[in-house]
Amino acid sequence: MQWWHHCVPGNHDVPSVMREVLGREPFHYCDAAVAGNWLIAGVDSYMEGNAAGHVDDSELDRLDQLVADTAADHVMLCLHHPPVKVGSKWLDDVSLRNGEQFLRRVAASGKVGLVIFGHVHQAFDGGYESTRILGTPSTCRQFATGSDSYSLDDNPPAYRRIELHGNGHVDTELVWV
Repeated sequence: MQWWHHCVPGNHDVPSVMREVLGREPFHYCDAAVAGNWLIAGVDSYMEGNAAGHVDDSELDRLDQLVADTAADHVMLCLHHPPVKVGSKWLDDVSLRNGEQFLRRVAASGKVGLVIFGHVHQAFDGGYESTRILGTPSTCRQFATGSDSYSLDDNPPAYRRIELHGNGHVDTELVWV
């Protein structure tokens, strides 16, 4: 079993500091690594001064090239902001601004089987065409699902464990601590 530490910037981060501190093994800062038959790539969705995210054209082009160049049959992309609506108005307002564009590019590759994100402090399991989209809860407090405005729930801290199989199958479980 391999463990990967993929670090992607979120709305509370300082990308230049993260790049400096987390830009070397065992960490991968918005980088890509192959694990078995999977390419795992970090995606920068940080927007300076904004809680919402955006994947700029150069980042989309970088991802296209990574996917085109990999010998791996399957790809997992990791980013901070959700590329889809999660059903909480206030969180949907600070999601990925160009989520539809991002997902169209992802789907066009035919290889991206999984996209994971954080930001919303709650679990999410959905999809776009043939790509599964998972949101992971926070290792701190959770936000109430389906809320129109900021609201916490009583769930404890949690994380998502993901196991990638060579045939493209994904096993995942939420671990509440």
